[in-house]
Amino acid sequence: MFDVDELLGRASLKERIDELEAENERLQAQYEAESERRADAATARQDAERELNRLEDRIAQLEGELERVREDETDLEYRRRERVRGAELDGIVDRLTSFRTGPEGALTTTVDAGLDDIDTDLEAVLGDRIALLEDATPCLCCLDDASLLAITLDPPVRPDLEESWDDRFRLEREWFLPTGRYVLALVRADLFAVGRYDDGDRTDYRGFESDVKGSHSKGGFSQARFERIRDEQIDDHLERCRETLEAYVDDAAADRLYLVGQRGVLETLVAESTVDPVATGAVDATGEPKSALEDAHRSFWTTDVRVL
Repeated sequence: MFDVDELLGRASLKERIDELEAENERLQAQYEAESERRADAATARQDAERELNRLEDRIAQLEGELERVREDETDLEYRRRERVRGAELDGIVDRLTSFRTGPEGALTTTVDAGLDDIDTDLEAVLGDRIALLEDATPCLCCLDDASLLAITLDPPVRPDLEESWDDRFRLEREWFLPTGRYVLALVRADLFAVGRYDDGDRTDYRGFESDVKGSHSKGGFSQARFERIRDEQIDDHLERCRETLEAYVDDAAADRLYLVGQRGVLETLVAESTVDPVATGAVDATGEPKSALEDAHRSFWTTDVRVL
């Protein structure tokens, strides 16, 4: 008997349909496997972030306990410890720069990771109070050989200053105070603001916000898709920040650039742009771009002062 399908040419079409259905099933299985893999990856990422946050909280707790133990063991306290800015900080810098000793009686040095890189036997000068200096690092340290004055500062611009003994402290006002013409920019994942300043007074401003998705906690494939979209939005925002900042710095005719904001965002922007900031700083400035820039500027030009 004749095969009707072959006679009408439908046999090859049926075979093709079967092949396409098999291919469709294979692709569907591949899609489901990929979706499951992405969901598992997103879940694993969330779990890792939660674990990281837990460990960071635990570290902070242990550091607090360690500090309390040290205080209990040594019964040492800073004679003065506060964050200062403006006229009060100006007065402190004036007093420190006016201090005079005999030849090589005043030490100025940057202490980054610890005291091992410092040649001077600071314990002979500070005694037990050297523990307070260790707790204050990283910092800029000023002390005299008679132990009459010992102070640490954490200025907005921390210099890479080698150990130096002189008849006075080696300090520059621009490490602590807004001087001359400079540009300060605030960069967050969803906000950008930049201003030109003359001796701390803002003379120009630009700013904008970008539409960047917030948090998402459902997990699964939707979480992975959400994070991919959010990362793309942040990338677009940072590209706009880079273009705006580079053009602004070129036009501003400023002596220095300072960048503040979210630490990871700042690192990405600096790595992908041609700007060369004198200093960067992490600040928690929120609100509209202009008001956030004011908060960021005030926070950046603040110095931690500890009298040992």
